[in-house]
Amino acid sequence: MSVDAVFTFSYETYADARAREMMRPPDRILETLMAEQDAGAVGRLLVSNPFRSLATVAAHRVLHDQPAFPATGNRQLFEPVRLARGDSADPAVVARQYAAYDRALRKASSRFGIERPAVITTNPVIAGFAPLEWAGSVAYFGRDDWLTTPAKQRWWPVYAEAYARIARSGIAVTAVSRQIIDRISAADPGGLRGEAAVVPNGVDPREWLGPAVAPPAWFAALPGPRAVHVGTLDTRIDVEGIAALAAARPELSIVLLGSVPDERDVAPLRAVPNITIAPHVGRGELVAVLRATEIALLAHRRTPLTEAMSPLKLYEYLAAGAPVLAVDLPPVRGLGPRVLLTADVAGFAGAADAALALGRSPEADRERFVNDNSWRSRHRALLELAMPAAAQVSTR
Repeated sequence: MSVDAVFTFSYETYADARAREMMRPPDRILETLMAEQDAGAVGRLLVSNPFRSLATVAAHRVLHDQPAFPATGNRQLFEPVRLARGDSADPAVVARQYAAYDRALRKASSRFGIERPAVITTNPVIAGFAPLEWAGSVAYFGRDDWLTTPAKQRWWPVYAEAYARIARSGIAVTAVSRQIIDRISAADPGGLRGEAAVVPNGVDPREWLGPAVAPPAWFAALPGPRAVHVGTLDTRIDVEGIAALAAARPELSIVLLGSVPDERDVAPLRAVPNITIAPHVGRGELVAVLRATEIALLAHRRTPLTEAMSPLKLYEYLAAGAPVLAVDLPPVRGLGPRVLLTADVAGFAGAADAALALGRSPEADRERFVNDNSWRSRHRALLELAMPAAAQVSTR
């Protein structure tokens, strides 16, 4: 028996997800729901963007610069609009804003012929403040601990209240790490009233199986051995530790690959001769780089945010077959002997020889890891909580 579903993004739209090649956890959940719909486990599927201002939506419609949503008779995109450009930082105002969102989403669902759907939301504010009393079930998926995200500090009071409401509501809670679930539970004295499950990040076998592709010329030209860190280059990066690694191991070509929101975060590394700061690249080029590198790095600082992360890139490093040097954070423990843990990034210098000695993973082991950690297999726990009938379909 199929289950009707409503899926809501967090702060990015479907167009944003397409622009980043559907690579973040919420994007992957949507892909799984679409695949489950094709398999017959999901009936009607309504996908909701977050609120956008009327002016922004109108501008995109005039410019025709948004990718088309793959709508069908059973699949639609809902684009809620409002005058305001962003959420208030006052929880009382947010409660009114998301009561309005709830009414709009309910009307859109009803127009689409959906009654009592399974709602899966990746937005903590929707999960906490939208009543969603019309839903058959509600599940929240947390990809980050928003309450410790520096870029969202203005809204921390909102997230604190959202977490408390989520805990009291009895809705299902899933997250990429146990630490996020524990922090939501701790937000209310009574703890979580609903079920909870950890849903770590995963990989897409379509990207990682098959013969390796030659890396881009700029990477191939770097002298080996090469050590690559992938991800947004922001305040999570341990700049001092990376500089210490570069000084202690001058024979390493260290590559930091990702977008740079604030140049000040990486400026001290620009002049280091054996460090290359490469711009964000497409998925194909990223896969090629990781399948060619001698070492992969998870070079984060130790903060409340990173202690609750399930680093997506760590799974991609292992899918690529590279040995990994990582800071010893709770979510990265227990991932096997190819992940070498140190107290901090400066400690990578002493562990680099052990990583190089590991070499690349045997191909059979690498392929097994990819298949065992696919996104669809990861999402089984989420579907079991949100929509048990859908979880009965193979999610391999």
